[in-house]
Amino acid sequence: MSSVLVHRARCIATQDDARTEPNGELYGASLFLKNGRIARIFKKSDANDEMALQAILDKASTSANSGNERIEVIDAKHHVVIPGMVNTHHHMVQSLTRAIPSVQSAELFSWLKGLYPIWAGLTPEMVQVSNKIAMAELLLSGCTTSSDHLYIYPNGIRLDDSIEAAQAIGMRFLATRGSMSVGESAGGLPPDRVVEKEPFILKESQRLIETYHDASHGAMTQVALAPCSPFSVSTDLMRESAKLARSYGVRLHTHLAENDHDVAYSLEKFKRTPAQYAEDLGWVGADVWHAHCVKLDDVGISLFAATRTGIAHCPCSNMRLSSGILPLRKMLQSGVPIGLGVDGSASNDAAHMLNEARQAMLLARVGKALEHFGCDAGPSEMTPRDALRLATRGGAEVLGRAHDIGQIKEGYCADLAMFRTDTLSMAGGAVHDPVGALILCASGNADYTIVNGRVVVRAGRIATLEIEPLIDQHNRLAMQLAAL
Repeated sequence: MSSVLVHRARCIATQDDARTEPNGELYGASLFLKNGRIARIFKKSDANDEMALQAILDKASTSANSGNERIEVIDAKHHVVIPGMVNTHHHMVQSLTRAIPSVQSAELFSWLKGLYPIWAGLTPEMVQVSNKIAMAELLLSGCTTSSDHLYIYPNGIRLDDSIEAAQAIGMRFLATRGSMSVGESAGGLPPDRVVEKEPFILKESQRLIETYHDASHGAMTQVALAPCSPFSVSTDLMRESAKLARSYGVRLHTHLAENDHDVAYSLEKFKRTPAQYAEDLGWVGADVWHAHCVKLDDVGISLFAATRTGIAHCPCSNMRLSSGILPLRKMLQSGVPIGLGVDGSASNDAAHMLNEARQAMLLARVGKALEHFGCDAGPSEMTPRDALRLATRGGAEVLGRAHDIGQIKEGYCADLAMFRTDTLSMAGGAVHDPVGALILCASGNADYTIVNGRVVVRAGRIATLEIEPLIDQHNRLAMQLAAL
């Protein structure tokens, strides 16, 4: 593996927990990436660092001319460098059904009922291609680690298809084995033809964990278990999935309290609030994260805080489906671990993590203003740096990776996103505050994205595959799927 020197960055927003510099930000500093790790941080004002940095530059020049191990030097004087962002909730296959006209104005339940019959036509090829498209979009947005929740498996689809896509494009990946086992005939939401038998779900879950899950520091592939939702799986499957996951030390994920209909279903079907339902089934704890939780009540918030149960906050999707506004600051102040998720590409219609961070900040502000019936309480509710932290350290904690990703620190994974400060969208903003402008100004794509020390986005283009033929193939498959 070649090494990379990120040289003389305009600003490095380390997100370092120790906050050793003001806001954890370094100006004119450099990063040396080796063997998939951040090997050293060179501060501009440190004489010893300057000498060591020059030695690496000399070695880079020599290795380029001698054929020895290559050191790539990236001139970062016009870049803001951040830790690679962490996406905690996605349905990548849904990129095939973006902007379907029949569900453009639907809320969650009617949206799902409109799309289940289309998704029943999915094939393994469609999963592989759509996942590469979704991951390319994430990588271009500066996201280096993503989970994905695949919960529908018609026509021979396996989670292996998603994992192979991640390995091909070079994304750090948490594949969640989703499932649906309760169809319409049994009181569930999905059609019977897209649900699976529970013994098979559990057997397949075990196979995937044993085949792919890597618990080591810097793991590129991990597996979690993710029965889809209270309205599509049984309580038995929820309990058995939790037992299986904990016997292997893997994480648990599902949807919870997404909107008012979701809450009403839990109250009618289980005689429990969503939080009570989760607690009864053993679905709380530091190894669990739930998507959305927009309608989590105060008792539920306290429960999640006390048990360190995580939340994947999906602001764009929550707005798109009219689900509501997550009480973000209230939850954070209570101690609930929260990361950001782009959610499905058919409920967000995009997968841009930097924009998700921006929307999280804006939605928190307007939510606070609405709560107080005025405009004075909004801006302090969520700052640009708060939003960036949600997208990096917050996501790392929610996915159980706070020990090796989500901050720029020696020994951590070499996962970085680099954004130019001399672009049209940053004009004016970057001269005042390059980090704040990254969130406040229009959300641009990364110039470089580095995963595990490997450059996967170079000069604003995916470096690990040919994107144009892939887009053509994806569009053909999307047309084919919609026509079934």
